[in-house]
Amino acid sequence: MTKLNRKFIEKETFQGTFPFKPNFKRINNFNMHYIDVGNGDPIVCLHTWGYLYRNFVNVLSKNNRIIIPDHMGFGKTDVPQDKQYVLKQHIDNLTKLIISLNLENITLIVQDWGGPIGFGFAVKYPEKIKRLVIMNTSVGVMKEDAKPWYYAMEKRGKYEEFIKNVPGLIKMGIFNKTKITDIMLKAYSAPFPSNEYFIGALAWPKDIPIGNAHSSAEIMMNIRDKLDILRDKTKILKWGLKDPVFPESLINWWVKIYPDLKVYKLEEASHFLQEDKPDEIVNIVSGFLKSN
Repeated sequence: MTKLNRKFIEKETFQGTFPFKPNFKRINNFNMHYIDVGNGDPIVCLHTWGYLYRNFVNVLSKNNRIIIPDHMGFGKTDVPQDKQYVLKQHIDNLTKLIISLNLENITLIVQDWGGPIGFGFAVKYPEKIKRLVIMNTSVGVMKEDAKPWYYAMEKRGKYEEFIKNVPGLIKMGIFNKTKITDIMLKAYSAPFPSNEYFIGALAWPKDIPIGNAHSSAEIMMNIRDKLDILRDKTKILKWGLKDPVFPESLINWWVKIYPDLKVYKLEEASHFLQEDKPDEIVNIVSGFLKSN
């Protein structure tokens, strides 16, 4: 078998919490899922799968077209078994989706791996980017002797068990535990009914380049070196300060790259800040769109 589909959740709304029509594009010989709601200049939201941004859609789609793709191996997108789940492939997938949708004047909202993937597209097609909203992400290569966030689990031989515990990962990345619901955990777990569906999730942390010999180090540094191409784009940064993966110190890293960056610090938000502070983030983005 070279590909797994997710038709079993294609029309799933998770008790109405994700009530959006599924759309699919044939990208690199697999079906890539995305939601596409509203009209106007497009907003493209990137992480792993669209459920994370569900609370953004109704407000932002009033004046804009909001597009939220599920990356290869995540959400409602197919799970090819014969492709490499690496940064270069994910950027190529996203690029082909955006080009096929003829998107211009894009507001790009990026978080976590959505950062390198989104910036990978943006530095190649800066003329298509109007604004940038950066949240808890980074672009670069870790030092050769650096310990990634999953180091302790891998050292104990618990890496696969840790990644496959989707409810545990979600709980770890949300600061306000009262926000966590059974249907939320079901929604995040649903794309992974068996081991074969975890190929992307297992590969992604290992694709963080540690040292220049890493297979994704060259493309990551190529993106990093070209970030200045986007210096004139209007941009803001929102940061969840309780994130165990992306520390607060990275805010200064981004400000050095973009000195005009307006920063919003979210004191009570963790890695999945879209779950911790959806209304606050949407209000900031709405104001940003109106004033720019």
